Amino acid sequence: MAETKKLTGIAASDGVGIAKSYLLVDPSLAFPYNEKIKDVAAEESRLDKALSASKDDLKKIEAKAEKNLGKEEAEVFQAHITILSDPELVSGIKAQIEHKQINAESALKNVTDNYIATFETMTDNAYMQERAADIRDIAKRVTSHLLGIDLPNPALIDEEVIIVAHDLTPSDTAQLDPTFVKGIVTDIGGRTAHASIMARSLEIPAVVGIGNAISEIKNHVNIIVDGGAGQVLIDPNEEEEVVYARKVGEYFARKREQAKLKNQTTESADGKHFDINANIGSPKDLDSVIESGAEGIGLFRTEFLFIDSDHLPTEDEQFSAYKAALQAVDGKPVTIRTMDIGGDKQLSYWKLPKEDNPFLGYRAIRISLKQDDIFRTQLRALLRASVYGNLWIMFPMIATLPEFRQAKKIYEEEKDKLLSKGTKIADDIKLGIMVEIPASAVLADKFAKEVDFFSIGTNDLIQYTMAADRGNDSVSYLYQPYNPAILRLVHNVIDAAHKENKVVAMCGEMAGDPVAVPVLVGLGLDEFSMSASSVLPTRSLIKHLKFSDMKKLAIESLDKDTNQEVIDLVKNSIK
Repeated sequence: MAETKKLTGIAASDGVGIAKSYLLVDPSLAFPYNEKIKDVAAEESRLDKALSASKDDLKKIEAKAEKNLGKEEAEVFQAHITILSDPELVSGIKAQIEHKQINAESALKNVTDNYIATFETMTDNAYMQERAADIRDIAKRVTSHLLGIDLPNPALIDEEVIIVAHDLTPSDTAQLDPTFVKGIVTDIGGRTAHASIMARSLEIPAVVGIGNAISEIKNHVNIIVDGGAGQVLIDPNEEEEVVYARKVGEYFARKREQAKLKNQTTESADGKHFDINANIGSPKDLDSVIESGAEGIGLFRTEFLFIDSDHLPTEDEQFSAYKAALQAVDGKPVTIRTMDIGGDKQLSYWKLPKEDNPFLGYRAIRISLKQDDIFRTQLRALLRASVYGNLWIMFPMIATLPEFRQAKKIYEEEKDKLLSKGTKIADDIKLGIMVEIPASAVLADKFAKEVDFFSIGTNDLIQYTMAADRGNDSVSYLYQPYNPAILRLVHNVIDAAHKENKVVAMCGEMAGDPVAVPVLVGLGLDEFSMSASSVLPTRSLIKHLKFSDMKKLAIESLDKDTNQEVIDLVKNSIK
């Protein structure tokens, strides 16, 4: 019996899928580059029609995404529509048509290529690099309408398949129906790419970053995707199909068991309590939090209130959003992060200065402290909303103690102003920081004396510590959440906080990672915050772990040499 060919990539979404391969390959969108035109008005009219048709497509995709994935995940398509409506982008394309007298396809390519190149140079920030994929997706859609060529429509798939692609755009992924799509395999991508996040939300097994999937997998062959192991089997033998079919059954049996935990608290097998919270982007995501059985909201990303608007949200608009979140969870803690704009999160109506390295530049708390009128508006809205629940306020991108002290000073000033006017404010609001810069992790003992809590943002902490953009395939091997260097920083933060009787949460991808969770339990992390779909699997995992055993595991992990050694240790220890 011939040995089955196996491909290995990044485990992006758990579960096992068995089906025929479906190669999602784009048609040729070739066109005469820089072809001269005579009628500028006619060419601009073609562009306007293509932009309009593209927006119509995106509205339909957004509606389908919202139905399949929820409102937060669908917001990316509203962002795409906003980009296509950006006067600067459209005027830039038309300027090319007018001044160079070239066809609309070429003008579009010239302008969008410039945007893509800018984003791709931001090697320190995965989120911004992934915005290059958004621009490519948008440009491809508009080009297809200019050429009158239909793009593949994953929404029309009506049989069980495994999608195999070089990459999956957000619009591709949003159209996938989990009834038929049993797995996803891509050449490129990482755990934090939109396709991976959406796959987890849809609960479709996914392995990404394989490198050669398109060339190695033919169309309509049997394949198996093991999303937990990061492995793909091509044309498996009968024995392997039986083994993996059993794994599929076991996976769904686990899901049914996990569903029974919805209304339970999270405790280890030996009685140690932990909190498992959910992350949200806006009040539109509250239903998923409640449905997940989360013990609170560990991260409310308020920047989406700014991104989804065509103006800076007013105090009353923000107040309504914060009030809704606090009331929805009925007294459970709600950690609301102040505006984290900048880096990869830009606003169409507020142009920030262009920077060579925006992820290490003017963003988050740095903007808030410099343009404190915007910060004060947000703080007033938060303070007014505080009486409707259990509010925790978190400042992002804090690197130094003076930054935290200045932010707290502004907070106290706004609080005093409101109190002097007779405004009711809760007397138990917690003030904390996001630990995502190595400097604050190293100085955690100093910060712990002044903050009420820490929340570790591992996505940025890992890439800043390893000096490697997690979205850059060339250095993706350095995105190592289990590297002892990262674990030691996390341990330092937890240890420093507990010495001052302060709480430590984690709201990055690592918090819901089944390999990381046992180590984090052993390190004594108090709160885990993650996507709503990960809450019950993580609660189930913790219920099967003994805190006393995990403490020993964590100590051993800190003394390992490499990321892989920690992975092997955990897998050998947790059966």
